[in-house]
Amino acid sequence: MAECHPVGFQWVMEAKARGAKLIHVDPRFTRTSALADVHVPLRAGTDIAFLGGIVHYVLQQEQFFRDYLLAYTNAPMIVSEKFADTEDLDGVFSGLDPESRSYDVETWQYEGAEVQAASGKRDQHWQRRTHAGRGEAHGSGGAEIGTEPKRDETLQHPRCVFQILKRHYARYTPEAVEQICGVPQEKFLQVCELLSENSGRERTSAFAYAVGWTQHTVGVQYIRTAAILQTLLGNIGRPGGGILALRGHASIQGSTDIPTLYNLLPGYIPMRHAHSWEDLATFVQGEAAEKGYWGNMESYVVSLLKAWWGPHATPENEFCFDYLPRLTGSHSTYETVMEQLKGTCEGYFLLGENPAVGSANAKMQRLGMANLDWLVVRDFSLIESATWWKDGPEIETGELSTDDIKTEVFFLPAAAHTEKDGSFTNTQRLLQWHHQAVEPEGDARSDLWFIYHLGRRIREKLTAAAADGTQKDADRERDRPVRELTWDYPVKGELAEPDAEAVLAEINGWNADAEPLSSYEQLKADGSTACGCWIYCGVYADGINQAARRKPGTEQNWVAPEWAWAWPLNRRILYNRASADPDGKPWSERKAYIWWDAEQEKWTGHDIPDFKATKPPDFQPEEGAKGPDALRGTDAFVMQADGKAWLYVPAGLTDGPLPTHYEPQESPFPNLLYRQQRNPVRQMMKHENNRFQPSDGQTGSEVFPFVVTTYRLTEHHTAGGMSRWQPYLSELQPEMFCEVSPELATERGLEHLEWATIVTARTAIEARVLVTDRMPSLRVQGRTVHQVGLPYHWGPNGLSTGDAANELASLSLDPNTHIQEVKALTCDIRPGRRPRGPQRIELVREYQQRAGITDETGTEV
Repeated sequence: MAECHPVGFQWVMEAKARGAKLIHVDPRFTRTSALADVHVPLRAGTDIAFLGGIVHYVLQQEQFFRDYLLAYTNAPMIVSEKFADTEDLDGVFSGLDPESRSYDVETWQYEGAEVQAASGKRDQHWQRRTHAGRGEAHGSGGAEIGTEPKRDETLQHPRCVFQILKRHYARYTPEAVEQICGVPQEKFLQVCELLSENSGRERTSAFAYAVGWTQHTVGVQYIRTAAILQTLLGNIGRPGGGILALRGHASIQGSTDIPTLYNLLPGYIPMRHAHSWEDLATFVQGEAAEKGYWGNMESYVVSLLKAWWGPHATPENEFCFDYLPRLTGSHSTYETVMEQLKGTCEGYFLLGENPAVGSANAKMQRLGMANLDWLVVRDFSLIESATWWKDGPEIETGELSTDDIKTEVFFLPAAAHTEKDGSFTNTQRLLQWHHQAVEPEGDARSDLWFIYHLGRRIREKLTAAAADGTQKDADRERDRPVRELTWDYPVKGELAEPDAEAVLAEINGWNADAEPLSSYEQLKADGSTACGCWIYCGVYADGINQAARRKPGTEQNWVAPEWAWAWPLNRRILYNRASADPDGKPWSERKAYIWWDAEQEKWTGHDIPDFKATKPPDFQPEEGAKGPDALRGTDAFVMQADGKAWLYVPAGLTDGPLPTHYEPQESPFPNLLYRQQRNPVRQMMKHENNRFQPSDGQTGSEVFPFVVTTYRLTEHHTAGGMSRWQPYLSELQPEMFCEVSPELATERGLEHLEWATIVTARTAIEARVLVTDRMPSLRVQGRTVHQVGLPYHWGPNGLSTGDAANELASLSLDPNTHIQEVKALTCDIRPGRRPRGPQRIELVREYQQRAGITDETGTEV
């Protein structure tokens, strides 16, 4: 965090100065480690075993917050008798179909009730939720969807979530953690004790993570394990607690809120799927929850459609619901690459992305782009994704020829954030407005300018074609959703820059009288409100840009509600009802945050309650109540279909209701906990340029004996497009390097500051050698494992150049998010520079042959 998020890390140091303990778990010793009370190096790819071990400790030592657990979690819920755990099936859950590499998740539901997920794969139960009779869905005479799950308040029922959790993590002992992760038991138990002692009524602890957790074939389950642990300890919804995702840049959170993701609409509304005869009512029936705020999904969707299509969106045409695109499967960045290679994806926009060096298996990214008809790149500099066709690695090896590449590449210079108005949304969900400082130079334009004027010109052409009678009726109807979009944003200045605040006002929304809305509670399903993103409703309340507020901290309370604006409704801590006990009293005076004021008959405190302000703690809903009205006074987790924090996930995930330790796609060790080696439903892209390596126990695994992980540096930013062209930053970090331990350097004959070649089954790259104790060797399963550290910022362009670490990675993905596994690979490392030209291909082919790699290697379930 100190290395990659130094501005945010200042607040960690503020806490440390007041007595907080800082624990840093990382394969490398970094600037964060230097300032931590405890640094825990571990083998890359084993965090679920490590966190699962802490869960085991908390359960065995009864360090969990029992009152919190009973009131606010699904610990008492009883799970279907059809469910079988990894304990029963040696590493897999019930419902696994090895042929399709997928789970039938029906058996993961509660006994006697079915709940919808608040996020994730909400389409899993669409068929049963929209077509099947209730008895058919649950067995003859079964319960209605939305019925309250059965509970055991004693937590003794063998199928209650609490007991399932205890059995699941029983084998995650300190001894197992040491053998899997390489963490000595004494150090591991020190972490367990520090975390347990700092959690409960009087104290809370927070977790901060970054892509070191997400970029794995079990990345979602890494975060899920932390969520289980924090929930057991009562550290969610309370000040000083929570789980903080340290984003890769200033508005990654914003790019998922108003998404650049293929499967979401703004505000985490799921994108439509290509179901037969799905109308608006069926969509809501299939995707919404019976209880909680997702029960109001129809209001959110209709208001979004009104924001997009305005007067064209009417009750008669279901508010243009049919204009929305439909998903036919996964369309993530890596599936898109595969479609490029097949020739079915013909054009590609790259806005602030540099997949030619920044995405896994960068070679396949370039080969995919070489098979396009056109490519548009918008960036500050001539990044590798704009120049691969003339100077990429495949030009050097002869695999591509510039004369033969048909792709027409357009490079359009982009404006920097200082050259435009807009907002950043950080991991705290805080929208902070930034104002334009200078005009962009030359042809540089903002993304808002580009999208607006591109859309304007397309709409003008389509409107003219529809009016002149030359279009076929079918084409005219096909183009109607684009022609009828609301696209009337005001522009300003010589460049005709769209007014960013006008866009923010549309996102915020307004009522039928064009008055700005102040709360998502005002959204209606009748078409009388428009709102571009329901969770942002209120950011332009009273016609004022709330995100631009900058009241100094000395002039307001410690929560600082008048610094910018946080979604939803300017709440600074989500689920903060959990900061008070079931009776509405603070768990302790020290940790008081919000509480029930009986005299005023409302919730009050330091923050805006994440709860209906007038709902008393003892509230019980009427029978048949829906949506928020169905929440009890103790249902703190208002987005969940049962109002509770989920220790166990009955819906929404594709690879299991509980996190389970699996080895990475490529590992030098067997899975000590189960016979199942890897995540059985991991997503894999089979291709001749995406060969996988054998893991422990398979012939040829000894060819790639070392673990390799990637990371960021303070002086460079992501794939380097913003930093490698800057002379000062390039001087501070001038060359690609690899970090190795002294033991590994001796074993492989590597010399400090000389060259090394790192090889995987995909390619070979070179890097300067940095021999350092910062990348310690570990003892795992009775033998020494060496780990190689690689920063991933480099490429051949710019002032500071070098090979890209992402060349080495395979396309093996998390099945929930389709994110690549680049934090735990295996490799070989040898002294000297890599071969040039076709000899580079020959070296990789030699390694593949020595390891016996075929197109089936590593693809086992």
